[in-house]
Amino acid sequence: MRNAKALASELLERGFRLVSGGTDNHLILVDLTNKGVFGKKAAQALDRAGIVTNYNTIPYDPRKPFSPSGIRLGTPAVTSRGMGEEEMRRIAAWLAEAIDHMGDEEALDRIAAEVREMCRAFPAPGISDRAEVRA
Repeated sequence: MRNAKALASELLERGFRLVSGGTDNHLILVDLTNKGVFGKKAAQALDRAGIVTNYNTIPYDPRKPFSPSGIRLGTPAVTSRGMGEEEMRRIAAWLAEAIDHMGDEEALDRIAAEVREMCRAFPAPGISDRAEVRA
């Protein structure tokens, strides 16, 4: 919960609208209408930047479900890796930068490299960084 609240707070400070104004659980629903961005396009750019989200409808969404106005974020995966509130601030900054530079492949690639570097410092439990084949 602390990570989700920290991420939500950082997103609010960066001018994002959050459905319900924040979060009471591990999920955050972001309304992108004030950013002039469609949820599906934002989710695709964020994926390119190494940040996995889902495009999602928002309450009273004027857009169609396959190209909605929002994205949904969750914190369990990063929390299980041992990331904390400091990392939530970095994630919020990358998310904002990626959305601001959606068409800039160079910027998205740079963000992805930074995301990979941080993830190496917080390995996923039970997943090796190297693929090994044993015969």
